[in-house]
Parts: sequence; C-alpha cells; structure tokens
Amino acid sequence: MTHRFTPDVTEVARLAEWLHVLAEPNRLHILHLLMEGVQCNCELGSALDAPANLVSHHLRVLREAGLVDMARDPLDGRWVYYSVNPDALRALQTGFVAFFDPARMKPRRVCGPAGVLELAEIALKA
Repeated sequence: MTHRFTPDVTEVARLAEWLHVLAEPNRLHILHLLMEGVQCNCELGSALDAPANLVSHHLRVLREAGLVDMARDPLDGRWVYYSVNPDALRALQTGFVAFFDPARMKPRRVCGPAGVLELAEIALKA
C-alpha cells in the first residue's frame, strides 16, 4: 500500500526528531524491548546491561519525543512502568513508510547545457 506523503514542515520536523532520537542504539534497543511489552527500568537495565541512570536518561528522551509512555504502579508509586505510545508508533510508521516510498521517486530533470539540449530534442519531436 502506498501512503501519500505531504511535505508538511511540521510532519517532516517530527519525523526528523524521531529519527534523531532513534538513531541512538540504546534507545532503539529500548523501543525494541518495549515492543515486547510493558517493562520497568530495572528490566530494561538488565536487558541492556546498563546502569539505571543511563536507562532513565534514554527513557526520558523517548518520553519527551512522545514515543514512550510511563505509568506509576497504583500500589507503590516508586515503581514506574514504560510502554510504547501506540499513536506515536502508528504516526512514525506511516510517516516513515510514506517518506521513504520508492514510488515517490521521479525521473531526474537535467539542468545546465545537457538540460537545454534535452529540451530542444523534446521540442523537435513534438
């Protein structure tokens, strides 16, 4: 299925921000782990073999980008659980697929002397 991509400045900026956030391997790995289900900082730290403060930093960046949600445990608010924001994930997927759709590629229009010659040849054929 081909998605229509409208080069809206806001959408391009949001896609660029998400790509920038996800370009960091630990954050991409965290998102991968969260795709498998809700997890806490200690589970993510164990899977990444990373200290809690580093995992917290990456989670904060992912939350600020809107890609990850957090919820406190209703019985003990010291426990925080993280999950993928499904609306942001759908928007990221749609934007990524639409932006990088090969069907958007157009034939190159030649400029310079070769372009003038090409236009002249087209005019002669008409």
